[in-house]
Amino acid sequence: MEQPMSQAIENRAGPLAMWTSSYYSWVLRKSFINPHIGKVRNMLQKVRQQWKDLVEAQLASYAKEVVGEEIASTLVPLAVQTPPKPELGDIAFPLFAYAKALKVAPPKIAADLKTRIEGLADRPAGELLLAGPYLNVKADIAALAADLSAEIHEKGDAFGSNTNRAGTKVMIEFSCPNTNKPLHLGHMRNDSLGESVSAILKANGADVRKVNLVNNRGVHICKSMLAYQKFGNGETPESSGIKGDHLVGKYYVRFAQWEKEDPTATEQAQAMLKKWEEGDPEVLALWNTMNTWTLDGLAESYRKMGVSFDAYYYESNTYKLGKDEVLKGLEKGVFYREADGSVWIDLAEIKLDRKVLLRKDGTSLYMTQDLGTAVARHNDWPFDSLIYVVASEQNYHFKVLFYVLEKLGYSWAKNLHHLSYGMVNLPDGKMKSREGTVVDADDLVDQLTSLAADEIRAKERESEVGDVDATAHAIALAALNYYLLQVSPTKDMVFNPAESISFNGNTGPYLQYMGARISSMLRKYAEMETGYASVPFDPALLDLEDERELIKSLAAYPEAVAKAGAEYDPSIITAYLYDLSRLFSRWYHDNQILKAGTPALVKARVELSAMVLQVLRNAFALVGIPYLPTM
Repeated sequence: MEQPMSQAIENRAGPLAMWTSSYYSWVLRKSFINPHIGKVRNMLQKVRQQWKDLVEAQLASYAKEVVGEEIASTLVPLAVQTPPKPELGDIAFPLFAYAKALKVAPPKIAADLKTRIEGLADRPAGELLLAGPYLNVKADIAALAADLSAEIHEKGDAFGSNTNRAGTKVMIEFSCPNTNKPLHLGHMRNDSLGESVSAILKANGADVRKVNLVNNRGVHICKSMLAYQKFGNGETPESSGIKGDHLVGKYYVRFAQWEKEDPTATEQAQAMLKKWEEGDPEVLALWNTMNTWTLDGLAESYRKMGVSFDAYYYESNTYKLGKDEVLKGLEKGVFYREADGSVWIDLAEIKLDRKVLLRKDGTSLYMTQDLGTAVARHNDWPFDSLIYVVASEQNYHFKVLFYVLEKLGYSWAKNLHHLSYGMVNLPDGKMKSREGTVVDADDLVDQLTSLAADEIRAKERESEVGDVDATAHAIALAALNYYLLQVSPTKDMVFNPAESISFNGNTGPYLQYMGARISSMLRKYAEMETGYASVPFDPALLDLEDERELIKSLAAYPEAVAKAGAEYDPSIITAYLYDLSRLFSRWYHDNQILKAGTPALVKARVELSAMVLQVLRNAFALVGIPYLPTM
């Protein structure tokens, strides 16, 4: 995600540049290779594949000797698992499946294979272990660590990225505010997802174009306009001191109050919409004024949240194209007209009822304008796929939209994807825009920034962090983005501001603090480094169990990036970040690093720490956590 503010903070790191040069993460799952990830494999997976090929070949040879070639050729493929405990090794080959065919007990098969393989001169590095019916392998972590260090220094910030989507153009739509109210917490989950998925897809090699659809027309917009026209008395952002989008939102809430008093209010708003579509000068003038207020306010909110777009689309510019598409479909017989003049599509083919595409008075609906927007986008930038980041409440809408586009003959419609995400609720219930009970985005960022600044001052860290306001803002963004992204997109979630800003536990500020702690240690090392310049990095010294786990986790980072990209799920990265931070914290707490006893051990542990820091920093970039060298 783009973080211009945090970039300014990052530039103060200076001496750390040599240590911060790559991406990693992800703890290996039980399965060998996720089928959705394509050709991406981390270094440990390569080791697993080498051992799998070897054990499979030896198993086939062993089977021929025991039962003959005919039966041996019918054996099921060898399964590969991860042992449940580190002390049992890093790779496990279960041998239950061969007992019946070979008429040999699984533990005996494991023992015989171990003997055969240990007699080979050219087997991969590693130690074979017996675990009952399993033949396990303890990988050569020293070799893995050496490869990791070399690849990190070679690839720098590109470590962990892949070419899974190279040559593909992916457009991603997110945010999509209405110009009748300011951004709220629900929009913030949308924006965090959109920015994060964009960054993850770029790391998977895609050419990504971030777009925003501004909902600046429709009856809901007219409701704010009508309420302002009736109750506004010429109020402006300047005269009231209220940010433009907040001022317009005030009148959207006012309309909801008024319609309870006047049953004709909604009918009046619909009449105003018809005038707008007919080009009524007075209505258009008011619409332009209030839209400008909102758009100026939204731009300020996006800057505050570190959100940006490559292109904006406005429904006021695309709804007419949507109407044209509907009329074309009507001529082709794809749609039909009712007696009252409205236009519909029969959805029986996708087991739904029917859907109106143009009202009887000729005005368009969301579906109409979304048709026009999709066509306009593909004309502007012929994408290979288009991802809509929209709440799960619109699942029906997108199922119909994609179907209608296919019926209109657009071949690219099959590559449209709805990234459906769950609702964001508060500890005390659901937010409602019309009732003014939402959590305002600007207020939330300000609240979190204030809490972070209070924490910095309470700990008397002003001199260490330098710019308190900028640092507090970076902490607020970390708190917000991490909390919103740590839940899988498909799930509903409850947002608790106090929990999100905590410096302890599963939070963004905790991860930032971990990065700052490592940075502080590396600065101290840089000051004493003259005594270590000639000391080579010896990965064989990293033989503690926690060090093995850290190295395996680092080696798995490319798989995390690939998996998150394949599933459009940033929570894969956030889960990894927390696991890695806890692993490092435990190791750091239990072991000396700068006073490790020997220069060689100091060098080895500093190198491991530097690799962890870079993993954190680059994974941070995928989920909108600004890196802070000091906190």
